[in-house]
Amino acid sequence: MENLLKVPVGIRNIGVYYPEQIETYKEISKLSGIPEEVIKNKFGIESKHKAAQNETVSDMCVQAALDCIKDVIKPEDIDLIIYHGSEYKDYYLYNCSAHIQHKIGAVNAKTFEVHNLCSSGALCLQIAKSLMITQPDIKNTLLVVGSKESDLVDYRNPRARFMFNFGDGAAACLITRGYENNQILESQIITAGSFADSVAVYDIGNANYNKISYVTKDFLLAEEEKNKGNYVGYLGLDVSDPQDMKERLDPISLSNFCKVIGDAAEKSGYKKNEIGFLAPIFMKNSILNLILKEFDMVEEQSFILNNFGHVQSADAYISVYEGLKLGRIKDGDLVIMLGSGTGYSWAATAVRWG
Repeated sequence: MENLLKVPVGIRNIGVYYPEQIETYKEISKLSGIPEEVIKNKFGIESKHKAAQNETVSDMCVQAALDCIKDVIKPEDIDLIIYHGSEYKDYYLYNCSAHIQHKIGAVNAKTFEVHNLCSSGALCLQIAKSLMITQPDIKNTLLVVGSKESDLVDYRNPRARFMFNFGDGAAACLITRGYENNQILESQIITAGSFADSVAVYDIGNANYNKISYVTKDFLLAEEEKNKGNYVGYLGLDVSDPQDMKERLDPISLSNFCKVIGDAAEKSGYKKNEIGFLAPIFMKNSILNLILKEFDMVEEQSFILNNFGHVQSADAYISVYEGLKLGRIKDGDLVIMLGSGTGYSWAATAVRWG
């Protein structure tokens, strides 16, 4: 009988989709009133991609998925699709994974969705691997993520400053059972639930039982105020108390990043100083350099997303994709794919490349 624990599951290919329109730090500065040098140097944003107005999350996911499977497998050979991108999708309360399955012609694929905000990428690699090990009928799984959350960020809202880096785009990752290259190893995740409602679209949801429906007059009035240049916070991502969140988050964020990275490496049989490449989410250069220093690494062993922005849980895939293009990932490298999501969670998954 096959030893399930020894069945390899590897990353077979990564595909990406970057919208054509570019938004620069100068434009963000003009819209937000924050000096250009602050946006570029402190926020770490040089530019990011912006989806067209009529371009949906599923549209972008389809482009990334097709890029991922092109010349590798046929759509009908995909057994499972997991969407783990933004909860802000084509429609409110809607199955995006099934829509992607239909659009790419993956007629034999089962689908479901995982939502853990921006830590979902690292988490879903492990979820998919576990399913594929225990269920031999799942040979090819496609992980897909897309985000257009920049629509939800109003640059006139000072409470939303930490979300000004949100960029649009999509990525897909094909993983295969029995594939010995780029093997997915072990993961670690930390959750700090006290931050669960620190960031949200507060005006939609059943906590608003005493509010008028957002499709009524209140919404129309709010849109009218926005068109006049007045920020009203309606239907946008917001932060309940930015100062409180910062004071509680700053003391634990760096240490939690380092812990999940180190734990994922050690659980995979490696020492902390044996990491070859770190595929991070978007973060300030100063924070990334502190993390790299902790693991005796240099910038050339990672990829800075300052021309992409924060594309939800697609960041780690983009980092690997671009890192490979630059020759920064070599056969035998231990790659750590890193995620972190408001809520708040930190996650890392180790991959032995090559």
